[in-house]
Amino acid sequence: MYLPMKTRPSCASAWLAAVTAVNAANGNHDAQNVIVDVADPLVMSDTDREVVALVDQYLRDHGKYPVETVANTIFPRSLYARHKAPAFYDVYREKVLPRIKKNDWGRYFDRMITFPLEKKGKSINPLDDMVTKMRTHVGAKRCFRNIYEITIYDPIRDAGPPMNRQCLSFLSFKLTDGPNRKLLLTAVYRNHYYVERLLGNLIGLGRLMKFVADEVNVAVGSLTIVSTHAEVDCPSDRDGLNELLAEARATGNLKEVA
Repeated sequence: MYLPMKTRPSCASAWLAAVTAVNAANGNHDAQNVIVDVADPLVMSDTDREVVALVDQYLRDHGKYPVETVANTIFPRSLYARHKAPAFYDVYREKVLPRIKKNDWGRYFDRMITFPLEKKGKSINPLDDMVTKMRTHVGAKRCFRNIYEITIYDPIRDAGPPMNRQCLSFLSFKLTDGPNRKLLLTAVYRNHYYVERLLGNLIGLGRLMKFVADEVNVAVGSLTIVSTHAEVDCPSDRDGLNELLAEARATGNLKEVA
């Protein structure tokens, strides 16, 4: 059982198509194995910005995290802009992480840069290790294109009580062949709230892709998300959601990639 979306040109248009489809899938407003594909996750037209603003206002009106906050859980763009790599890893650990350490949500970037080893107090930085390896291979005569992966799911932390655990489980990066290489990303979610999280997730993953691509000197390609369970999460305000979707569709932002 799966629900594939046709490729959309941007994060905002992909969000609108996915929410519309899952909302209509059944009486529970959910679906299994939804595949969302974005041709260029960095595109942000005036129409896209209008959709983002509509979603952001809806989330704020309902006491939810704004789109930018959700995006920052995956990649802290402003922190990177100020400090660059590798310095921003330590700044994140020392200054950002202590403020959000009380809960596991919002710490996806922490999981990407800190994976504890068996030896107490020791860890590795999977994101930095991956970037270093990819940079080396891109510049070599033989380029390995399909070996770059980061596991977000932690069997020690996440196999316990079912609530308040990570939803993003796995990141698989790929490089296209040929002289003008592009970076591709497939992200797997075990559970996905499409109103509260999907748009911010798409934007944050696009920013993560740009970071990796810039660090290894390749272009950004497509982003694919596989939501093994997707839910249109607004049980108390279906009318408000329908109004939001109608306003978003009125922007004309439901185009497919030709």
